[in-house]
Amino acid sequence: MSPASSVPRRTQMVDIARMAGVSSSTVSRALSGSALIPEATRERILELARSLNYQVNVGAANLRKRSVQTVGVVVLGDSMQSISDPFILNLFGSVADALDEQGSSVLLTRLHETRNASMQSLVTSGQVSGLVVIGQLTWHEHLNRLQHSGLKFSVWGAALPDAAYPVVGGDNEQGGYLAASHLLARGCKKIAFFGDINHPEAGLRYAGYLRAHREAGVTPDERLRQSVLFGEPRLLHVVQEWLSQDLVFDGVFATSDVAAIALISALNARGIDVPRDVKVVGYDDIDMAGHVFPSLTSIRQPTKLAGHALVTLLNEAQSGMPKRAVILPTELIERDSTR
Repeated sequence: MSPASSVPRRTQMVDIARMAGVSSSTVSRALSGSALIPEATRERILELARSLNYQVNVGAANLRKRSVQTVGVVVLGDSMQSISDPFILNLFGSVADALDEQGSSVLLTRLHETRNASMQSLVTSGQVSGLVVIGQLTWHEHLNRLQHSGLKFSVWGAALPDAAYPVVGGDNEQGGYLAASHLLARGCKKIAFFGDINHPEAGLRYAGYLRAHREAGVTPDERLRQSVLFGEPRLLHVVQEWLSQDLVFDGVFATSDVAAIALISALNARGIDVPRDVKVVGYDDIDMAGHVFPSLTSIRQPTKLAGHALVTLLNEAQSGMPKRAVILPTELIERDSTR
């Protein structure tokens, strides 16, 4: 079975033209109600379009007319938590700014895994001319199939080796390496890892965490790896349960700032001082990271660059250019949680 076989090929204007025995331009004019097309021909084309459930792509028509283009921004997630996450909001704002600069409008939507067919229908129905997708979750294979089907989109996530679609992401492996190296350099020997390694981005961050340990000659304790999803609605409960195991650790690398801040709060409530007893590094460098107490050391992702890169790759896809991946640099921002 080919990669695109599970995504049905939608009817194209050229298909209707072939069946009606006319040119594609004649079909286009007939569907737009042009009086230049004889009524009998126009009716025959409209009947064919109805029988094939053909939908005029309004977004593409507007693009040809150089009118305002609407781009869909799709956030993949299981709850509203995914949209309210500060990093997702920052990234969305960056994409919206980049679209505004080129005169495009934006439509924001969230899709649960059970609604993956909705992604294609957003474009085929003409609601939007293309998509910027934030996140991969378990959608990687479906995104590959959509790419093979001809859908025009770009993705924020991990640059996976077999990704057929254009993707923009931070250097997750290097980010994980910087976080763990920093904690090791501060004298930490038992560093906990907070993140779901089955998630593409968190998995790469864990690989960097392991590389830093290998270079330092330190063997990480597997018991200190706690699986926690991005946007986990039960985050505080997960943190409390983990702390109740009485594990010995002197550092924590959390794959999101939200998780890191929850950990610091829970540690303080138990009388464990950060950074004296435990040092903590987060990820994303959201605005809140500099305002919590103690202020949070974090791995910064360049969201401003990310928004422009995602829009650029979408424009390239719409122009028929080959897909490519953009990996953006990450940097460690040191604050009080590791000093």
